[in-house]
Amino acid sequence: MASTAAAGFPAADASEAELMIGGMTCASCAARVEKKLNRMDGVTATVNYATEKARVTFAEGLKLGDLVATVEKTGYTARPVARPERKAPPGGGAAAPPGVAPPAAAPDTYTYADEARRTDTSMDTATGPGVDPAVTGPTPGAAPESGADLAVRDAEAEQEAAIGALRQRLVVSAVLAVPVVLLAMVPALQFDYWQWLSLTLAAPVVVWGGLPFHRAAWTNLRHGAATMDTLVSLGTLAAFGWSLWALFLGDAGMPGMRHGFDLTVSRSDAGSTIYLEVAAGVVTFILLGRCLEARAKRRSGAALRALMDLGAKDVAVLRGGREIRVPAGALVVGDRFVVRPGEKIATDGTVVEGSSAVDASMLTGESVPVEVTVGDTVTGA
Repeated sequence: MASTAAAGFPAADASEAELMIGGMTCASCAARVEKKLNRMDGVTATVNYATEKARVTFAEGLKLGDLVATVEKTGYTARPVARPERKAPPGGGAAAPPGVAPPAAAPDTYTYADEARRTDTSMDTATGPGVDPAVTGPTPGAAPESGADLAVRDAEAEQEAAIGALRQRLVVSAVLAVPVVLLAMVPALQFDYWQWLSLTLAAPVVVWGGLPFHRAAWTNLRHGAATMDTLVSLGTLAAFGWSLWALFLGDAGMPGMRHGFDLTVSRSDAGSTIYLEVAAGVVTFILLGRCLEARAKRRSGAALRALMDLGAKDVAVLRGGREIRVPAGALVVGDRFVVRPGEKIATDGTVVEGSSAVDASMLTGESVPVEVTVGDTVTGA
């Protein structure tokens, strides 16, 4: 009898983990973390910058602490994501039907297409009138929050706090940077000692507003890497540092100094030229981009979580000849479960009894249900 292929499952001596990665600011950061993890013996990792998560498969002998330590040595933070506890079916389960190997010999997940038009009604005793509730298990209700749900909620709270701090940094930097840019670009607004006012306004923007870029650049420098933060930090500090030199050691700090606005490049005294508007403007615009990016990531993540919430939350598993309602995340390879009319299929599997029509529009795009029967494979929703 056909069953799902076991190629998609990790090896028997391997474990899977999911890590929340913190401190990534661009796609190259995700690539560095992934590269470092994959260099470990027996480790296969994929890092998603959009979700800030790493999915890792590691061999026996390694621990989560080793993975976290590797990520931290790379210059980022890592926190394991709690996953539902997966318990193997009890040994006293129902005997396998003829022609089907026991779960231990054939690690496959099976499903029963127990829809309204099923041709085999041998399992109707579990769903018909007068069934003992102890047999079918408790009616699904509001299940308590699992560790994964709490981890998601904590991650959302941290994300909201990070966006709030970023927004505050952007607002303050914009309020201070706009006058600096106007004074430098509009000569009519310049007055005696205007350059010192620009320095007063631009210094908090470059130092405090650009602190995330400077901190990330320093972290990457200690690990011998360069990212977009390195360019931003180097450019803004160079412009700010030159302006300080021109103001204190050059002629830019003299009373009556004026900055002209020209569209052409001309020879001038470098000691009388300042670039405070460049430093403050670049920091402000990059902060604006980071804020928009964080909002877009939050909305896309919320949309993905909403789609995942549409999937099956629990499933009726056959154990010991009885149906027991368990969370969908608690399914293990070898479980056999019943799909009733209107229910979603909890995971990928093979039909071993009954026939029905399954909504496969998520994969095919076709609104017409697909007929499945014994031996056909189905995809979890």
